[in-house]
Amino acid sequence: MAEKCPVDHGKQSADSCPVDHEARTTWASLFPNKNPSTAPLSTERELSSIPRASDGNWVYPSEAQFFAAMARKNHNPQATDMKTIVPIHNAVNERAWTEVTKWEAGRGGESCGGVKLVNFKGRPNDMTPKARLMTFLGYSAPFDRHDWIVDRCGTRVRYVIDFYTGRGAGPSSNDVSFYLDVRPALDNWEGVRMRLDNVFGGLFGVKSSGATSPSQSPS
Repeated sequence: MAEKCPVDHGKQSADSCPVDHEARTTWASLFPNKNPSTAPLSTERELSSIPRASDGNWVYPSEAQFFAAMARKNHNPQATDMKTIVPIHNAVNERAWTEVTKWEAGRGGESCGGVKLVNFKGRPNDMTPKARLMTFLGYSAPFDRHDWIVDRCGTRVRYVIDFYTGRGAGPSSNDVSFYLDVRPALDNWEGVRMRLDNVFGGLFGVKSSGATSPSQSPS
């Protein structure tokens, strides 16, 4: 049975979903409400494409759950913002999973039905070494970070995801865009091997695993 959704809210519970509570105000501030509405919040939940390690797929929160999660943490949510924030929140996490599957392609997960997301944790206050270096070089800092644990037929791989925001092209554009830097953590040999495969695959067009090269962001 499908339950929950894939990112920590502090503690994983039946209502957990893919952006932690500490990042809620950041997400809300990216989408200022321009068209106030008194429409009630939806209680419908969207099924994600992200498989759980037990059974079924993770499920994203409804507008009402998203609002309630922010309110419990005193983040002063606006009900009218939920119709904008929730779909983008879901789409960004779908993109994160797509990047994970690009890394995992050809590495053996297909033999047991595909890789699955085991658990997750939001770490918005813990900047990764790469993000710290990019910030030192003059790039914007990520507004959020998540760690996802993926199971590949018994092998656990931790992925680090840095979330960045930007604006659309043109000096007057107010469109918000998202950039995700998704990569295996360098905390075990498997993560190191995957990163090396990606580097040498990009240089020589060959990977020992036969996997396709994942996209890298931000630029």
